Amino acid sequence: MSKKAWIIFASVCVVLIGGLVYLSSKDKVDVSKVDATKIQTASNQSGNIGDHIFGKKDSKVVLIEYGDFQCPGCGSAYPTVKSVTEKYKGQVAFIFRNFPLTNLHPNAKAAAAAAEAAGLQGKYWEMHDKLYEGQSSWENLSASERGDFFVGYANSLGLNVATFKDDMANPKINQKINYDLALGKKVGVNATPSFYLNGKAVNQDTWSEEAKFDQAVVTELKNNNIDLPKTK
Repeated sequence: MSKKAWIIFASVCVVLIGGLVYLSSKDKVDVSKVDATKIQTASNQSGNIGDHIFGKKDSKVVLIEYGDFQCPGCGSAYPTVKSVTEKYKGQVAFIFRNFPLTNLHPNAKAAAAAAEAAGLQGKYWEMHDKLYEGQSSWENLSASERGDFFVGYANSLGLNVATFKDDMANPKINQKINYDLALGKKVGVNATPSFYLNGKAVNQDTWSEEAKFDQAVVTELKNNNIDLPKTK
């Protein structure tokens, strides 16, 4: 295992038995009849916000990440995930679902709300990337400071700041985050990041090494008779 892989291994955020992820009764979402391995369209359960998809939206190969924007393991894995999903964006549908471990990371849910609020203005992935690339700049901010910081990100992305601030507090966004959490619990997420490739869990030894992660995607593409991207 490489030095980078060991760093990721050591910083993966584990959901401890007894509940670092907690939903109150009023926030619980019934996903018993939902196929969590499939792309989720907007519904009343999800606050009328569907999955955010990077890449080929109708692909037969779907990669789903359950992540926490403040989790150091997620931050360490981000460059590898970015590289692989960018490489296969013409072949694979990549989805990021929120799984904030709020007892460990007090700013995680606010960061998820910032990404979802940006998504309502068509800039979900731009905010997603900014949050991970600047994780060390906001992870330890106070509740009041983080709000101003995320507004700064929104301004840099050319968003309507007043709308962004209102959307950050929109109950529909809270509902979307809770929906994602419920889907994660259903499939057995016990750490962040967690990856599922066409419904199958990707082990940490694979996703922590870019070459192995790349090969896992290639194998799934070949299994579905999808041509690989042409090399230049």
